Parts: sequence; C-alpha cells; structure tokens
Amino acid sequence: MRTTPATNSEADAWIAVLLKYGHLHHAQPGPEGAWTVRRTSTSTPRTLHHPVLVLDYVADVLCDVRGKPSELPR
Repeated sequence: MRTTPATNSEADAWIAVLLKYGHLHHAQPGPEGAWTVRRTSTSTPRTLHHPVLVLDYVADVLCDVRGKPSELPR
C-alpha cells in the first residue's frame, strides 16, 4: 500500500518504460501531467488526467504482459 501520492514524474517515468519496451504504441503528454495513450495502432486513445490514473493504467498493462496468475501463492 502506498503511503505517498503518485507524482507526475513517476507517471512520466512509467510511460517512458512502457514505450521503450514496446508495450505502448503511442503516448503523448498533455497539459498538467495528463497523458493520451494507445496500446496498439488500432486501439482507442485513452486520456489519463491524473498520475494515479496513469499508474492504474500501467498496472493493467503489466498484468497483461506478465499474465494473470490463476491463484496467488500462499
């Protein structure tokens, strides 16, 4: 659980990593830390207006890339 709020620089860094490794087709920064992102060339663009939304999106992408486990280990 986080104890500090997400920052614009953290969101920017994660977007850069996803772009570098080919997990995003396109990402364009917007005003006040917003991002418009596309997973593939044919996917609908999504605008993420807050760093927390960016980090949620990044988490979804990472789950897709890693594959969701059927059951968590105990």
